[in-house]
Amino acid sequence: MRILANANFPGDAVAALSAQGYDVTWIRTDAPGSKDADVLAHAQTEARVLITFEKDFGELAFRARLPATSGIILFRIAKPSSAHIARVVTAALAARDDWHGHFSVVEDDRIRMTPLPKLTDAESP
Repeated sequence: MRILANANFPGDAVAALSAQGYDVTWIRTDAPGSKDADVLAHAQTEARVLITFEKDFGELAFRARLPATSGIILFRIAKPSSAHIARVVTAALAARDDWHGHFSVVEDDRIRMTPLPKLTDAESP
């Protein structure tokens, strides 16, 4: 799976995903300081699932209807040490393979998934 880690993701988690064989790029090194809409566009252009801790991406995908068909995973977990995050992220991504096309919220005890809105031809960029 191709993943784009938002700038707020810890390096330990990015390294753990890479070690697990995921194709991961990281905004912090590839495009630091990018606005959220640009991060989402980057994920969409490269067909990468965006992983983040920022709730704003749900707003962009649902209310602003920015293209996000590649998928967004919002992590809302307690104990935010980088080692704990790395364990939760790798376990969550290994548990499923249907992240594309969904806005997903990963919590300590559950995963919620909502299909992202489909854009009509008139709304497509």
